[in-house]
Amino acid sequence: MRISVIRLFFFTIRRRKKIMIIYTGKDYYDVSRKAANIMSAQIIMKPNAVLGLATGSTPVGMYKQLIEWYKKGDLDFSQITSVNLDEYKGLSGDNDQSYRYFMNTNLFDHVNIDKARTYVPNGLEEDSEKACADYNEIIRSVGGIDMQLLGIGGNGHIGFNEPGAAFEKETHCVDLTESTIKANARFFETMDDVPKQAYTMGIKNIMTAKKILLVATGEAKAEALYKSLYGPITPNVPASILQLHPDVTVVADEGALKLIREKGLL
Repeated sequence: MRISVIRLFFFTIRRRKKIMIIYTGKDYYDVSRKAANIMSAQIIMKPNAVLGLATGSTPVGMYKQLIEWYKKGDLDFSQITSVNLDEYKGLSGDNDQSYRYFMNTNLFDHVNIDKARTYVPNGLEEDSEKACADYNEIIRSVGGIDMQLLGIGGNGHIGFNEPGAAFEKETHCVDLTESTIKANARFFETMDDVPKQAYTMGIKNIMTAKKILLVATGEAKAEALYKSLYGPITPNVPASILQLHPDVTVVADEGALKLIREKGLL
């Protein structure tokens, strides 16, 4: 495996005395490989790292690459701890649409990670306050997150932090927006089967991570990515808060960067 990040094509943005690096990929495969390089470097440099992980279609390619490098003997997950961003409320971990199931099938079942140290919000906990307090305590008990992986929604959401009147602080129960429900409907048999609520890390949980790795692909993410990196910092675009984080790395393809390039910002 080659960890040579210096070979990646990148741009550096200085904003509000923060440095944000953008790596460009030719396509989804290239983006996935470059994101995997960055994540694997974290694992190698700190074998007992706490990784904040994400679900959805965006990170699948990255997870496949990490599995490939593990099978070649290049990576060791035995000391890694993970905390996932979110989980649907009402789904058990063995439900094939739950995020626990997703993580097991797309990563955990294929590497030597100790599943007892892989954490996902408890979707079966009906008491929302308890579920959220318990998850906040887990994040604190593991010492915080070393690297948080994020995708970005078409409306700028990160995790299930939807556009709203304020930035939510810590883990909370959220009513999913219609656009998010529609975006997730492809994973369920009918629209009615899509959960309407989820437990999600809040903005404070995400922003206290030491490093952020944001991955975006496709033109459908172009407007959200532009607003998040260059627009006003506003809860109407939750990912815009990342402009205030001291260590953010973005890996995106040309489709996701289209609007940024059109505006001459890269």
